[in-house]
Amino acid sequence: MVVDHIKVFIPSKDYEISKSFYGQIGFKGEFVSDELTLFENGDCQFFLQNFYQEDLANNFMLQVCVKDIEAAHSLCKKATDKLKISDVSIEVWGKVFYLWGPSGELLHITELQKS
Repeated sequence: MVVDHIKVFIPSKDYEISKSFYGQIGFKGEFVSDELTLFENGDCQFFLQNFYQEDLANNFMLQVCVKDIEAAHSLCKKATDKLKISDVSIEVWGKVFYLWGPSGELLHITELQKS
């Protein structure tokens, strides 16, 4: 099997709020059905589904790699004033901040160290 790409399905407790959240942090949504929206930014895509299970959402994590962590942090901080966001921290492998989505999902916004 040769894999071309993988798209994850992110759960949403309130579908409209989650669609707005991902739009505010830089993803463009495209209608697929009443239960599914395809979001993209550059070559990266994921599905937002109109489905919620608390245990799944609260354990759902996604790494989002960016080129400029400070710009991403600034955008996310402005766009998500009612949600939880951490400060940027420096790790041995790069920089990261954590952003909790409206359904409890955790995004690891990461700028990997350049070799």
